[in-house]
Amino acid sequence: ALVTLFDDTRALDEKGTADLAARLVDDGVSAVVVAGSTGEADTLDDDERRRLLDAVRARVDGVPVLAGTGGTWAGQAARRTAAARDGGADAALVLSPRRTADVRPYYAEVAAAAGDLPLLAYHYPVVSPPGIPVEVLPELPIVGAKDSSGDAERLLCELSTWDGHLYPGAATLLSFAGPLGCPGAILALANARPEQCAAAFAGDAGVQRALTADHLAAAADFPAGIKAMVAERYGTSAVVRG
Repeated sequence: ALVTLFDDTRALDEKGTADLAARLVDDGVSAVVVAGSTGEADTLDDDERRRLLDAVRARVDGVPVLAGTGGTWAGQAARRTAAARDGGADAALVLSPRRTADVRPYYAEVAAAAGDLPLLAYHYPVVSPPGIPVEVLPELPIVGAKDSSGDAERLLCELSTWDGHLYPGAATLLSFAGPLGCPGAILALANARPEQCAAAFAGDAGVQRALTADHLAAAADFPAGIKAMVAERYGTSAVVRG
């Protein structure tokens, strides 16, 4: 879940962001998401989203690049998803809408605009409540989902009742989710600790415990916390737009 870099005037630095993506791939990341919640998507206009996707795709050729395309309503998310498809994204990560009890019409409209672009639903109730009920997942036109709830019981229920590709978004569940068969994880912390996140996902409980302090630091004053950690590791800008 790639951070988006800005210069000192808070202008988008798509080249710097693409360079960071390439360094993370070199350090073991196998795919990147641009314009997700970690990437301060709410602050990006449509042109910035396009420039960001273009730059990252060109820099990490051959590595899957997903685009965050959620919106406050279905029409907005559908347009963003169509633009991501036309821009060459490998899949779209679609945050569920706020204050919507039934998300099925929203995802149906997004899927109609997506064409053959694979969709991942995105459950993040802290940011966009109420999120996606587990029992609704099999009814959505999606190939998988990201779950950033950090709820281990919910993760078990999802894995037990649904056969879509499930990606945890909480670094606290890595050594739990990997051995249970999740195909990967989509994480803010991977911007600063890619090797450790991969080791924890592979089932290393010691690394999982050691990541606790980093997880808390990255979550503090989000996204400023994770950006400060990335700046320390890779020398990137820590400027946020929030």
